[in-house]
Amino acid sequence: MAIVYALICLLLTAVNDIVFKFYARKPRPRGLFIMLIGIIWILALLYFPPAAGWNMRQTLLWGGISGIFSVGANILLIEAMGKESAGMCSTIYRLNLVLVVPGAAVLLHEHLALLQYLGVLLAIFAISAFMPRGKTAQTHGASSNSFLARTGVWMVLAAAIMRAGMGLSYRYGFLHGADRNAVVQINALFWIFGGAIYTLLREPETLRCWNRKLLGYGAISGLLVAGIVFFMAASLQLGNAAVVLPLQQMSFLLTFALSVWLLKEKITVWSIAALTSGVGAILLLAL
Repeated sequence: MAIVYALICLLLTAVNDIVFKFYARKPRPRGLFIMLIGIIWILALLYFPPAAGWNMRQTLLWGGISGIFSVGANILLIEAMGKESAGMCSTIYRLNLVLVVPGAAVLLHEHLALLQYLGVLLAIFAISAFMPRGKTAQTHGASSNSFLARTGVWMVLAAAIMRAGMGLSYRYGFLHGADRNAVVQINALFWIFGGAIYTLLREPETLRCWNRKLLGYGAISGLLVAGIVFFMAASLQLGNAAVVLPLQQMSFLLTFALSVWLLKEKITVWSIAALTSGVGAILLLAL
C-alpha cells in the first residue's frame, strides 16, 4: 500500500503545483494564502485522531521540526513560482530526492535493491534533462538566461533542501513513535502561524486583502495539501523513505504535462527524454 499512497500523493502534488502557479502569477498575498491553506488542512484532518500508544514527546518534536521544513519549503516555492515557470520550479523542487536517498541511507540505515538504485539514477537524469539550458529556458513568459543568478531559482533550490528535510524528519519521527495523524496536524498549525508571521514581517499591507480569489485558491489548495501530507505520511509509515519519497517527487512529470496544457509551456527533445526516464524510474522504484 505504501506505493499506492505515494502515487496518490504524486497526483495531488502535481495538481497543487499548478494551483500554486496560477495563484503566484499575480501579486497576491503569500502569507495569507499559506495561513488559509493551513486552516483548511487542519479542519480536513481533524477527523483522524492519534493512534493508540503514540509517543507525545516524539510527536511534538518531529511534528515541529517537519512543520518548520514544510512551511518554509512551500513559502519559498510559491515565491519562486511568481518569478519562474511552473515546469522549472516543480522540476528543481523535486531535486530534493538527490538529498533524500543518501540521507535515508546514512540517517535511517535503509537499504536499496539494485533495481531501485537504477530507478533513482533514472530519476536524477530525468530532473537533469528538465533543467533549463540558456535561451531555451523560457516558458510562459518566464526567462532564465542567467540561470543560477535568478532569485527565483535560488528560492526553489532552498525550498528543495527544506523539502528533503521534511520528508526525512517524517520518516525518522515515525520510526521513533511519532503519530502520523498528529504530526500532519501539527504541520498545519505551523502553516497557520508561519503564514501569519510571514504576513506581519513581509506583507503587512496585505492584511486587508481578503477576497474571493484568495479564499477560492486557498480552499482548493488547502484540501489538496491535506491530501498530500496525509498520503505522504501514510506511505512513509509503511514504506522505506528511499523508495516512496523519490516516487512522490516524480510528480513534476505530471506537473509538466499540465503546464504544457494549461500554461502553454514548451515541449523539447530534452523534456521528452526526461518524461521517458521518469516513467522508467517510477516503474523501477515501485518494484
